[in-house]
Amino acid sequence: MKPQAQILLSLVVAFVAALLLAGPIALAAGDPDTDPPLVPLPPPPAPPDNPITQAKADLGKLLFFDPKLTGDASLSCGDCHDPKQGWGFNDPISRGYPGAVHWRNSQTVVNTAYLGKLFWQGNAKSLEAQAPIANKGAVAGNGEDDVMEARLRQTPYYIEKFREIFGTELPNLGDAWMAIATFERTLSQRDTPLDRYLAGDKEALSAIALKGKELFEGKANCIECHNGAMLTDEKYYNLGVPRPFEWEEMGLNTVTFRWEAYAKGVREKYYRDWKDDAGLYYSSKRPQDAGKHRTAPLRYLAYTAPYMHAGQFYTLEEVIDFYNDGGADNEFTDGTHGLENKTSILKPLDLSDEEKEALVAFLEEISGEEIRIKLPEVPPYDVMPNVPGLTQAQAKRIGLETHLAVAKQQ
Repeated sequence: MKPQAQILLSLVVAFVAALLLAGPIALAAGDPDTDPPLVPLPPPPAPPDNPITQAKADLGKLLFFDPKLTGDASLSCGDCHDPKQGWGFNDPISRGYPGAVHWRNSQTVVNTAYLGKLFWQGNAKSLEAQAPIANKGAVAGNGEDDVMEARLRQTPYYIEKFREIFGTELPNLGDAWMAIATFERTLSQRDTPLDRYLAGDKEALSAIALKGKELFEGKANCIECHNGAMLTDEKYYNLGVPRPFEWEEMGLNTVTFRWEAYAKGVREKYYRDWKDDAGLYYSSKRPQDAGKHRTAPLRYLAYTAPYMHAGQFYTLEEVIDFYNDGGADNEFTDGTHGLENKTSILKPLDLSDEEKEALVAFLEEISGEEIRIKLPEVPPYDVMPNVPGLTQAQAKRIGLETHLAVAKQQ
């Protein structure tokens, strides 16, 4: 069975088991279809070719915070996914590679083990695929395979650990992504008031949060898209989210957006005319997908402001006001380019101030305790260890890697 199929099967089994605890499927008032109910978060799944082990997770933790896996060795995964910033980045648009800026909001790493679509565009289907895209992205890590791998091979500690865990004589970059993905799978927050409530503890949620849950599943109809264990259907919608002001007022952000559109193969006319993030269109090249982004998971969101794909909203109150108004409009919904891609799901909600307050309370109690760790000290570069019978000078003359390969065969 392929790894992705195995992950899907694991999630289906966990979901069915959770359904038995959750009771009947939720049906919001006036909503014509049924939506998966909210269920407790199961243990994180892992693909069969990359099982979770403590040793691999420990190695992945070091690599996650080690700047050796980027272009100029000045950034690490942890710079854009900072534990102190919800394992994301608390500016509207994430920081970028030195001399550049990013163009989208940096999402949290917490609970990403459960997702089948990563990034706002959903263009990575596993954590193993996500890591190299981020570390090699031109406005993100900007790393080159041979350079990053060479740095790992110039670190004696990594040579030792990759040999122990993966059985290789020297570190392999593909194994580094596997280790990082394993570490990320350990970053799950399953002990939340919502999970305890769904598992049977009816005192776990506060009274106001229970009112918010009722609204979430009913009048506010949040569950239409934010459902299941991760509170996301992982589908794509255009909500009419407004253009980030950075693209209009900050030159470097505009340059980045233009470069990204061009690099993703946007037609010349669209490149010249479109001023908003086309989202799913960059993958599908279908005009009806312009402006659509993957539904964001809601777990851990108490620590991950600002919200939306370019951090357009700073608070949960702003987000709820946006939905209460029935969303808004952008150039892919208002007919500017002959496109009216706004999802028909959105309607004005007519929520009172008290109901908005209850929704905020419920959303905050989804998150659980903040996951904080002590940042590790990454291993330094050093000379390769001596090979028995050879000095460093002799090893360099004959080619150390060749010698090691031959020695292993004998």
